[in-house]
Order: sequence, then structure tokens, then C-alpha cells
Amino acid sequence: MIWHSADISHEVPDCIRGADGLIHLAPLATLPSILETLGSDAPKRVMGFGSTSLFTKADSALEQERNLVQGLSEAENRISRSGELFGIEWTVFRPTLVYHLGRDKNVTTIALFLKKFGFFPLVDGAKGKRQPVHAEDLAQATIEALSNSNTYRKAYNLSGAETLPYREMVRRIAESLGLRPRMINIPLPLLQFFIVMISKLPRFKHLNTEMATRISKDMCFENQDAREDFGFSPRAFLEAEPRA
Repeated sequence: MIWHSADISHEVPDCIRGADGLIHLAPLATLPSILETLGSDAPKRVMGFGSTSLFTKADSALEQERNLVQGLSEAENRISRSGELFGIEWTVFRPTLVYHLGRDKNVTTIALFLKKFGFFPLVDGAKGKRQPVHAEDLAQATIEALSNSNTYRKAYNLSGAETLPYREMVRRIAESLGLRPRMINIPLPLLQFFIVMISKLPRFKHLNTEMATRISKDMCFENQDAREDFGFSPRAFLEAEPRA
């Protein structure tokens, strides 16, 4: 394996030109310009990762999140156009809540909070449903789909095997850490204020108040097309996941 370094937001690495395939793990918004710049020299098989945030954050009160949604939508449209213009067989995966303890900003953030404070604040019973998907299952899906023509020029929502209320997800994370799951239900404005304050800490700087609003919202997606087209088979939440 040969590693190449490049700022793909400003240049297209020569190693991509004429390659048989490209698995793009950087933000999806950086992929269209690469394909458009390379044109007919672009890889003929391309896979990229978007997000179901395309749907779940479409009505966000935060401009930053709405801009993210717009960027994801525009990226998918431009990738599709490049496919038509340059004969590229593309596939876009849209994962739900991605986790791998210690390597994500979802489950790991909850785990860090539980270990630091010994409890977790929730709002309105935290009944909103989630479908956490393990990063290794996404890697396996990429391998399975790469040479599978059933996946060409399609986008897939990739959700985990289980659909869990947010509260249950937090409970399982706590138990996986050997902690007693202490959850405190508080009013939404108070939780939003709490998030503003804790986001001043380096480990929690990515948190925002809209996350509190979404705790009570279902964020679930079918993955039947992925199961049928390339045998997507995600694991149960925290299955075989080591303790943090």
C-alpha cells in the first residue's frame, strides 16, 4: 500500500487519475469536484459516504446544519451527473448513527459523558428511536458492494440491526461500561443551556442545542434494499464491542 498526501479540497491527486476504482471516505462534498476535474479520466467505479443527516437535519434551526444538508444534497446530485457524463458507476452510502467505541462522536460522546459525570440528562423521556450502525459493518458493506453491479448508480440508507429508543441506547452504553445507568429527565430549555455550557469543554465542543431537540424524534430508515442488493447484515447494537 502506498500512501499519498494531498489537500483534496484544492487539488486532485495524480494517483486517482485513471484508477480502476475510488472509495472516498472524506466528506462527500469534496468528491464531486474531483470527478468533474478528472472528467473521462475519473475512476469508473466510485463509492462515497454521505449521511442520513440529509433527511434528519433538513429542518434544523441551525444554519450550519442546514448548510450541511444542502451540501450533501448537492454532492449527490453532482455525483449522479458525473456518472452520466463520464460513465462512472457510483454508489453512495448514507449511514445512520455510526459508532465504534473510542472512534466516533456519537456513542463515544455519550460514554465519555457518563464516565465523567456519572449520569446522563434526557428530555421528554428520550423516546426518539435510533438505529446505531457499527463502523466495521460499513467497511464490510463497502467490500461487498464494490464489484456488485446491483449497487451501481444507487444511494443506500444503511441502518443498524436494532431500533432503540434513545433512552435504551444510553442504558446499554452505561452497562457496557460497567456503570449504573443513571438518567435524569429535565426540561428542554435546561438541557439546551447545559449543552451550551458543556460544549465549552474540548471533548464536547461538537455538541449543539439541536441535538437536544432531536432526542425525542425518531431517526429511522429502512435498509431492505441494501440487504437484497448486496447482503448487508449489520450487527446488534454493541454486539462484541469491547469495554471503553
